[in-house]
Amino acid sequence: MNTSKMRDIVLDSLIDLKAVDPVALDVQELSSMTDYMLIASGTSSRHIQAISESVIDGLKSNKIKPVRVEGRIGDDWILVDAGDVIVHLMTGQARDFYDLESLWDPDL
Repeated sequence: MNTSKMRDIVLDSLIDLKAVDPVALDVQELSSMTDYMLIASGTSSRHIQAISESVIDGLKSNKIKPVRVEGRIGDDWILVDAGDVIVHLMTGQARDFYDLESLWDPDL
């Protein structure tokens, strides 16, 4: 499966569970580790957990493996790593503090 299709699967999962301000960054020119970095917020740590579960289920149902997860229930940041697509799910406060968009997108 190509990486843009993987990105779209993840975006669909984010939209389905009403993730706040999902952003997909094409980082192919900036990183050899991944092609797309997706960043979204949740309204609470439980919302972030539910979004991460939806993303993982969407990837696995499309036979995309392995999927690794960093972060636990109650954390303000969960990372879902599917290799060519990495997803950062954060509380609004953590997203503002770490400001990953400006680190990975020079146009912001």
